[in-house]
Amino acid sequence: MAFVEPDSILEYAKVKKVISTDKAPAAIGPYSQAIQAGEFLYVSGQIPVDPSTGNIPETISAQAEQSLTNLKNILSAAGYLLSDVVKTTVFVTDISNFAEVNGIYAKYFDKEAPARSFVAVKDLPKGVGIEIEAVAWRRKV
Repeated sequence: MAFVEPDSILEYAKVKKVISTDKAPAAIGPYSQAIQAGEFLYVSGQIPVDPSTGNIPETISAQAEQSLTNLKNILSAAGYLLSDVVKTTVFVTDISNFAEVNGIYAKYFDKEAPARSFVAVKDLPKGVGIEIEAVAWRRKV
């Protein structure tokens, strides 16, 4: 199916949609948790903040688990599944955490894992050790 350019603002509103859920941390800046654009969903980087308490886990394993849970909850709010994810980017503040994060990541993306970049950065918001963003795609049925 080919993408059709919207002819009006009303049609554009049907193509681009802001996704928000209280089951993931609220945005801490001028951005959305996710944007659905046609069949694609672009999920902003998820840091490991527990949305119900505001707490951040201490270990990198627990932080990876919380970030992936937040990502999964945003996908769900938009009607997508983890299996719809086609690309992720994982940002960490310590590349030596690669194996540990990879072990947690594999529990969420075991079969037909999405394409992925794994990048070490100097700092992340709120002093966390990990942030994960994703792009998902779902064919309309």
